Amino acid sequence: MAPLEAPTTKLVDLNQKSLFISAASIAFNPLFWNIVARQEYHNKILTKLFGGRSRVACYALAFTIFTLGLLRDFLYERALRDQPSYPLLELDEVKYLAYALIAVGNILVLSSTWALGITGTFLGDYFGILMDDIVTGFPFNITDAPMYNGSTCSFLGTALLYGKPAGILLTAWVFVVYQIALKYENPFTAEIYAKRERERAAAAKKGSKKAQ
Repeated sequence: MAPLEAPTTKLVDLNQKSLFISAASIAFNPLFWNIVARQEYHNKILTKLFGGRSRVACYALAFTIFTLGLLRDFLYERALRDQPSYPLLELDEVKYLAYALIAVGNILVLSSTWALGITGTFLGDYFGILMDDIVTGFPFNITDAPMYNGSTCSFLGTALLYGKPAGILLTAWVFVVYQIALKYENPFTAEIYAKRERERAAAAKKGSKKAQ
């Protein structure tokens, strides 16, 4: 009787360096922007570098993050090309699912960027560029992390489009990395806004005392 499952070596080629380079790039990006953003928040390293212009510094970081994202996507695609395909992933139904996932992923990412703006998307909070109110409309009424979830959908869709099990493995890695990033980012960002509210409340209280 023929085996029901293909051997692991036929699904993922662990001898390809491009697989590990892609995995490293996926992990590096959120690590990089979290370290740099926290240094900016505590020490204003980028704002000082750009002569005290925090908004320009934020745009520079946004450009850097965007460029690193393009490099990550290039390395991911290159890794997939070096990996074996799997027949079941080459069915038409899988391709339709792949296109749907890519479409959903892009909608989540683009609509999130539109709702937040450049500074809201690319860590403007750490530069002292805070939003007036919490965004609760689409896509944040569907998921609290549309950028990360949208990116994960796009990774999975691309893996299915290429018919590569290694892409599914890398997508799982993307999910894990983003979940870890959120564990650090969400509480820190929440504290930034909580601090602003405390300062506003203190200023209002001080103002009311002066009025008396």
